Amino acid sequence: MAFEKDWQFKKFCAYGFLKNLRFFEPFMVLFLMSAGLSYLQIGLLYSLRMILQNLLEIPAGIVSDALGRRRTMITSFVFYILSFLAFFFSGKLTGFIISMSIFALGEAFRTGTHKAMIFEYLKMKGWESEKVAYYGHTRSWSQQGSALSALIAAGLVILSHNYRMIFLFSIVPYVLDLALIASYPKALDGEKMNIRFSDIGKNFKEVLADFWYSFKNPLMLKTIANSSIYSGYYKALKDFLQPVIKSLALALPVLTMQPNETRSAVLVGIIYYLIYRASSLAARHSGQFSLRFSSLQMALTLSIFIGAGAGLLSGLFYRFHIPAVAILFFVAVYLVENLRKPIGMSCTADLLEKDILATALSAAAQLETLFGAIFTAFLGFLADKFGLANGLMIVSLLLMALAPMFFIRNSQTKA
Repeated sequence: MAFEKDWQFKKFCAYGFLKNLRFFEPFMVLFLMSAGLSYLQIGLLYSLRMILQNLLEIPAGIVSDALGRRRTMITSFVFYILSFLAFFFSGKLTGFIISMSIFALGEAFRTGTHKAMIFEYLKMKGWESEKVAYYGHTRSWSQQGSALSALIAAGLVILSHNYRMIFLFSIVPYVLDLALIASYPKALDGEKMNIRFSDIGKNFKEVLADFWYSFKNPLMLKTIANSSIYSGYYKALKDFLQPVIKSLALALPVLTMQPNETRSAVLVGIIYYLIYRASSLAARHSGQFSLRFSSLQMALTLSIFIGAGAGLLSGLFYRFHIPAVAILFFVAVYLVENLRKPIGMSCTADLLEKDILATALSAAAQLETLFGAIFTAFLGFLADKFGLANGLMIVSLLLMALAPMFFIRNSQTKA
């Protein structure tokens, strides 16, 4: 190990740990349902957040160039804290729309900025060759934060007897993270530029040009679509696990004298803790998983059907009131996403020329958001119309039907 675990390394690790103490995440859908929102309204809220984040990233990047990275990160955390307060005080759809929009602003300002600070520090120290190991160490602390967050969140719901209070508690680690970012050295700010809002239109045109360049190339289109479509499906399904867990918690003959929120919180905390731990292991063993297939392309292709099949079976078992088995297959959807992510990145890098790789990755992120927004809104509509179980099955079948459009045959890949 060539790099030193100095004080700044510990700050980077602490940042990831605190950032992922999002106590509200395992209970967001349950919270919105308790406020009287329908599945369609919840799906549209999530879609709004995804779309706004992508649209706001360009102007946020322009502002970031003027503020510097530290101030940009601080601005991001201010937006996060404001969104938590807005969620706490909101009781109707209009308030939740405002809250989600503020949260999307926080995401837009944060995305990529901290990673750039880490890489800037490695460049300053001459440790650029260690970026994979260095970033992997700091990211592992983020995963530990996610796992611990689920257990703490469950405890907070049990103690407070409602979901709303977790938004207030979520402010604490984010205030600490804001102070931590403020303590970073000024050298990590990067080169500041004069803000020119005329650049926003120019950047939008460049993004559209990148999209056109990416999508007119059949191989590039299939590559990024193959990688992105499952991630969009995963984003749509992942938080709808919460009502499935709640149905299991209420069916179990334990804690029957406790409020429903308490009974569901115990199981939500345990299951999400196990999911985050398992997801970490899945990502770590992605390489071994890919070796079971004849090529990376085959691994991507077949894993779509594995994940969609798990979602289909989850909906089927939930339809027949067997939530315990439904949850197991739901967890498989999570695991497949973490297995596919590194494979998708590697496949994209192998298939495409280096000078267009950045364009392809940018297009992939945009396409992933588009798929996620469509799948989420569609799932919400189906869940209201036909029930959540049937909605899960229909969306999973839709993914299976669309997947063959994005198959990459070995004959298509470059030599």
